[in-house]
Amino acid sequence: MQEKSLTHFTQQGEAQMVEVGAKPVTLRRALAGGAIRMAPATLARIRAGDMHKGDVLAVARIAAIQASKRTAELIPLAHPLFLTGVEIRFALDADSSEVRCEAEARCQGQTGVEMEALTAVSVALLTIYDMCKAIDRGMTLTGICLLRKEGGKSGVWERKPGAGQ
Repeated sequence: MQEKSLTHFTQQGEAQMVEVGAKPVTLRRALAGGAIRMAPATLARIRAGDMHKGDVLAVARIAAIQASKRTAELIPLAHPLFLTGVEIRFALDADSSEVRCEAEARCQGQTGVEMEALTAVSVALLTIYDMCKAIDRGMTLTGICLLRKEGGKSGVWERKPGAGQ
């Protein structure tokens, strides 16, 4: 297997923004996921909508969408992208006492949207932490990862079940 080079570095080891101008425009899609573990009482209050700051998941959803659109401002070498869609999904799991988040980002472009999906998940989970920290400072963000990407020269990539988690 041939070793791939790190495209964000020149041959001299200097950071660079990758040139994508000659790449064809294709549909790009990325799905990322992660979770935040918390005390069962915290999860119960989120489920019941009993947090004084408001609807935790609604605020986290808006924060995630906003963050995905600002990824290039946060990640120094990321390209600004015109996103065509961002979807945020939450699942509450009482058995593991966690909120799971998935973010799907889409665009028609010359570079992928993996960073936008990962940023959305990260900010959604951080927002949940912020909104619940007064009652549970022991929450843990976990398993933030790319689950699937489509588009571009490399086509489809999908995480194998259980890999890297």
